Amino acid sequence: MVIQLQREEARRIAVQAQLLDSPRPTDLVDVVRQLAFVQVEPTAAVAPTADLVLWSRLGEAYDAQDLRSAVEDEGSLFELSLMIRPMEDLALFRASMASPPRYESTERWLEVNREFLDEILELLEVEGAKTAREIPDTSVVPWSSSGWNNNRNVMMMLECMMLRGDIAMAARRGRDRVWDLAERVYRSDIPTVPLEEALAIRAERRLRVQGVVPDKTPDLPAETTRVGMAGEAATIEGLKGTYRVDPAAIGRPFTPRTALLSPFDGLVRDRKRMEELFEFDYTLEMYKPKAKRRWGYYALPILHDDRLVGKVDAKAERDRGELVVNAIHEDAPFTSKVAEGVRMELESLARWLGLELILP
Repeated sequence: MVIQLQREEARRIAVQAQLLDSPRPTDLVDVVRQLAFVQVEPTAAVAPTADLVLWSRLGEAYDAQDLRSAVEDEGSLFELSLMIRPMEDLALFRASMASPPRYESTERWLEVNREFLDEILELLEVEGAKTAREIPDTSVVPWSSSGWNNNRNVMMMLECMMLRGDIAMAARRGRDRVWDLAERVYRSDIPTVPLEEALAIRAERRLRVQGVVPDKTPDLPAETTRVGMAGEAATIEGLKGTYRVDPAAIGRPFTPRTALLSPFDGLVRDRKRMEELFEFDYTLEMYKPKAKRRWGYYALPILHDDRLVGKVDAKAERDRGELVVNAIHEDAPFTSKVAEGVRMELESLARWLGLELILP
């Protein structure tokens, strides 16, 4: 049996799965649980990604210090591979940590640099948490890469040790991660879910987070959007191919609102699904020359109801105490209701940032 969805219904399922309907949620940790993870991406043209994503859900009640405290003090959340997750979900990663590295070349590099690895463990055990800058490079064979990681031996060893479960991100000093022994960071009562079971649960979580997912979806970096056979098969009116849908999400009452999104927001992270389901044209243009940008360096997608309707080109000029909106790009002329919703969200964003709103 294949479930048949109207496109509007599919969009609303996707919006609700990302907690972007009304009313807003109120608990930080519960939001991260529903989203499965919040990406750490340091670009702060408006605000760091994790903070902007959480503000889009929680509104002005969200305080970035609460996120930091949940990770560094309370242990209710943890950071793994630049993703902040609920601490209980560590159970779904322990088996992967105990498995061999994905690439044989990584396994060989770790083997020849075993003494380097052991020295880092001893240093952390004796002297406590350290940043990468505070750890000497005693590698025998350097990390070889055609990219910018070439010869970044300490950082690559720390990344490998994190994925092995030897160490963990304990805190941040600015943009620098502070590393410590995993046993000092992770809660000791977190079990290990067997690998195949853990992978199946993670696929189900990804479907719950997205609501509806194309069967043919790209394998995105850092965290795939693929869900395998989780959920139920579905088709969507007017779209080719088949989808997987979270059956628990079908038929829920939908109360819309307006939201400003991070370019890395979960609703738009899969650009192919975004284009097909929301008919939305968007590219993050921070890596483009200024003359070739259509919407701005760090344009925020605008969600209204179940549609993505435009982009806001804004920048937080903190030295001047201003949130400067350079342009509001309307994909189609805004109705008065949409325009009012966007204005109210911009005012809320400025208050949350503690800045004066400067409109074009």
